[in-house]
Amino acid sequence: MIAESTKLYANGLFRAFRTAGRVALLLLLAGVPWTAWGQWLLDSKDQLPLGQSEKNWTPLARDKVHDPTGLAIMQLQQPGEGLSLLPAKDSGNLVGWAKALDRGAINPRRAIPPSEAKVQVLDLDVLMDLRGSMNVVRFPHRIHTQWLACDNCHEHLFKSKIGASKISMFQILQGEQCGLCHGSVAFPVTQCPYCHSVARTGKPYREDELD
Repeated sequence: MIAESTKLYANGLFRAFRTAGRVALLLLLAGVPWTAWGQWLLDSKDQLPLGQSEKNWTPLARDKVHDPTGLAIMQLQQPGEGLSLLPAKDSGNLVGWAKALDRGAINPRRAIPPSEAKVQVLDLDVLMDLRGSMNVVRFPHRIHTQWLACDNCHEHLFKSKIGASKISMFQILQGEQCGLCHGSVAFPVTQCPYCHSVARTGKPYREDELD
């Protein structure tokens, strides 16, 4: 009886250490500085790094993309194992990527090949849709240029000159302009307040007032 209890205790201890090792490895691969781990884990009210369940993500064997009978599926990391450690969001793939980047939870590569090129972060907000009925759109260059070089968007998608780009929700919903990323690798365009975030101070313009 004592031997059986000792065995169960040892197995439980082994599983605990194995789980802790996996968490440490994931954080290390994500580029989290060693000195930042403690504060990042303690700041759970804002970031919820461990506040999500792995069940929020479909296992690879049931995602209708991977072959559940293939041998390779056993070598791949399940989405929930890594994503559940990152700040939570209530839309898209349930990860607050901007917060994760801003808090140092992840450290993306500048490019696929090793590159020493310095990231040029532009801290400039642009207000758009000034004459619509919804809240004004605030486009923050900072979070975008932390991920992307300027030539990802300029000049083929958006012209740098003010007023030269005719941005429309129809094109965005068709997967063009902002819709090239939002809805696929960034939060979906159904989250209207994320972009239309600045309240209008005056009454909205009407078409007959613009003539």
